[in-house]
Amino acid sequence: MDAVRVSALRERLAGTGWLEAVGGFAGSLRRSVERRGAGELLLVGTEAYEPWHLAAHLEDEAAWSAVPRLAPTLLRHRPPATAPTHLAHDLRRLTEAGRGATVLVVAPAAVGAPLLERVRDARRHGATVLALDGAGPVAPSTDGDLADPTGLAGPTGLAGPTDPADLAGLADLAGLAHERLTVGSAAEEPFDLAQHLVSAAAGQPVGRRSALGRLAELAGRLASAPSLSRW
Repeated sequence: MDAVRVSALRERLAGTGWLEAVGGFAGSLRRSVERRGAGELLLVGTEAYEPWHLAAHLEDEAAWSAVPRLAPTLLRHRPPATAPTHLAHDLRRLTEAGRGATVLVVAPAAVGAPLLERVRDARRHGATVLALDGAGPVAPSTDGDLADPTGLAGPTGLAGPTDPADLAGLADLAGLAHERLTVGSAAEEPFDLAQHLVSAAAGQPVGRRSALGRLAELAGRLASAPSLSRW
């Protein structure tokens, strides 16, 4: 992410409520993995979208913040037989998840029935379920494109999935999640940007910085790419 993008991000997020929304969601994630009896963080995407970069950023934040349980286990729908051990975990891990586990579902579009069933099992067994998804209320823009320099919608959203199947799958996910953060645009770049924000905010101690201080540090961190050596 270059300096122009970071500058646009600063300007766009100031006063929108998005920083507070991200901070609240990231704080819930951090509290979930730091609470007494906390287990592993299970990160899972959809069949069409694997959150590799979020996995890498969270692993970096776990090291920087000395919160080892922020480092996730990435779950995959169909891991190849030749995948290395840390990339060979499939959805069966969700069925085995119990009290203390945290499940973070990342879904820019529809969540299929098999994943919803496994997430439902995890919640039933006591896991905390968090969702970062691309469902946002739809509103027209004046120029036929997102009227947003960062591509991120504010708390009310600017655009979101319109396919009925996508909306139904995300609605089911919303019913399972203990806490949910929606991105008004599920376009690839804005959705990736939201994941950058969440991971950076999760690495900061809850309640110890002002909103402006957090914004400055978040924007600064976004200027550097994560180490992707394991991913």
